[in-house]
Amino acid sequence: MGGAYSDVVVRLAARDRRQLAADFVALTKPRVVLMVLVTTLMGYDVALTGPADYLRMIHLLIGSLLAAGGTLALNQYRERDLDARMDRTRARPLPAGRLQPLEAWLFGVALTLLGTAYLAALVNPLVALVTLATTILYLFAYTPLKRRTPLCTLVGAVAGALPPVAGWAAARGDVAPGAWVLFAILFLWQLPHTLAIARLYRDDYARAGVRVLPVVDPDGASTERQVVLACVALVSVSLLPAVAGWTGPIYLAGALVLGLAFSAVGVEQALVPSPRAARHVLLASLIYLPLLLGLMAFDRI
Repeated sequence: MGGAYSDVVVRLAARDRRQLAADFVALTKPRVVLMVLVTTLMGYDVALTGPADYLRMIHLLIGSLLAAGGTLALNQYRERDLDARMDRTRARPLPAGRLQPLEAWLFGVALTLLGTAYLAALVNPLVALVTLATTILYLFAYTPLKRRTPLCTLVGAVAGALPPVAGWAAARGDVAPGAWVLFAILFLWQLPHTLAIARLYRDDYARAGVRVLPVVDPDGASTERQVVLACVALVSVSLLPAVAGWTGPIYLAGALVLGLAFSAVGVEQALVPSPRAARHVLLASLIYLPLLLGLMAFDRI
């Protein structure tokens, strides 16, 4: 192991530093990390019962950034063979050969361990535990299940919905029912979002052997049904913060309008399935979530 580590150090020193830095950053999937940070911060904000502890909040964001980036780097390490077979991912650092697997593994492990330890020491152990559970689910359940069953989408949605729970735990030191309302919103939102992506890149996923629902559901009936059901369920669940008294009438009205509009786009995809309709679902999901979270932050009581 010592010799392999030395080889890694020598290779890193010989490469262009700017390209190397860009490749390591790409391993962390910055856009996904940004969503993790935003939803974590939202969980923290909603859970507050008094003034914010800004130092704790900064520690929460730093630790979450490190742990999420490391987890996503390890995901790319584990899926490098799949990425090499898909047009949309073959230019990533590992399949393109710009980084070696051991480099990615060392980088991912270091970031994940550092982030989890940072959260345990400077936020609280419960936040570190939720973050560790997210990593375990993502790497050891969702990632291998992608090759076996379309249920991987549900497992991945569980992992993706835990960041606001970590944010709540940072603010209150518990995971009370309110944390699980935020979890449910993120869980349901991810289903139409990820299914739309899978629908758009179905041929790519099929070529790589990734068994997402659109790959094993050729006529699309089950896929479209799940998109609509998730969107409709999201309408009801997104109203719970107002029902619980966390938010006011502006959020209530906005959440209802956003949910119905998102559902309408999902129904359109179900009635007339096409790549264009799937893109509309994907675009609607990308508009829906930041607007909903923004309303929640703006109209919090």
